[in-house]
Amino acid sequence: MIHLRTQEEMDAIARGGAIIGRLHAELASVVRPGVSTLEIDRFAEDFIVSHDGALAAFKGLYGFPGAVCISVNEEVVHGIPSSGRVLEEGDIVSVDVGVRLEGWYSDSARTFAVGEVSEGAVALMEVTERSLEASIEAAVVGNHVGDIGAAVMRTVGTESYGIIRELVGHGVGRELHEEPQVPNIGRAGHGPLLREGMVLAIEPMLSAGTPRIRTLDDGWTVVTADRSLSAHFEHTVGITREGPRVLTAALAPAEAATPIAGGA
Repeated sequence: MIHLRTQEEMDAIARGGAIIGRLHAELASVVRPGVSTLEIDRFAEDFIVSHDGALAAFKGLYGFPGAVCISVNEEVVHGIPSSGRVLEEGDIVSVDVGVRLEGWYSDSARTFAVGEVSEGAVALMEVTERSLEASIEAAVVGNHVGDIGAAVMRTVGTESYGIIRELVGHGVGRELHEEPQVPNIGRAGHGPLLREGMVLAIEPMLSAGTPRIRTLDDGWTVVTADRSLSAHFEHTVGITREGPRVLTAALAPAEAATPIAGGA
């Protein structure tokens, strides 16, 4: 079932989303060589719970052991924070964060460069973030879910990047994962109709090589099958009459009520 949310309900989601946006801004200086992914996880959880009533939504969800998902280099999503995984110069790392506040979920991810990274890594992150921006612009009333994936495909174009197909975005609301699924490939005009009040987590994931993936023996960490680099950017977006509204921007709650056409 696809839920349609009121403006007040989107405001509530945006209040949690603003915590994620501010956290990602803080993490820009925390993610650096010599820091373990467990240290990042603890920083993130402390930041989230410092806001009255906010909880790290991923902690314990489906049995996940961390507060946030931290995925390094070839890891696409669901990387488990570990004291033994220490970031090195040249790594790229995505930090996927969920917040639960006032009974509402919000979800956003960003990929960071660790120190100086290769030109190839920079290019991969840039095209993935542009894919997110383009797919948000396609999230308008009257379009279809397929238009979102089609926007990712247009942005990638003939570049030799793999679009991860087996992992998708999703609806967000009272549950972290709701209908509809939001694939990163699609045909314009196909799939569920985008209606005012829908709230979607839109999350392009690209690899520098194959789009094929596999899950490691820990049961969580998803990696590219050829171990090529992967990048991941995500926002929770509300579909409004005025245009797409990014609900996980680093804005104060009052500012977060303003519709935003475009990406990060």
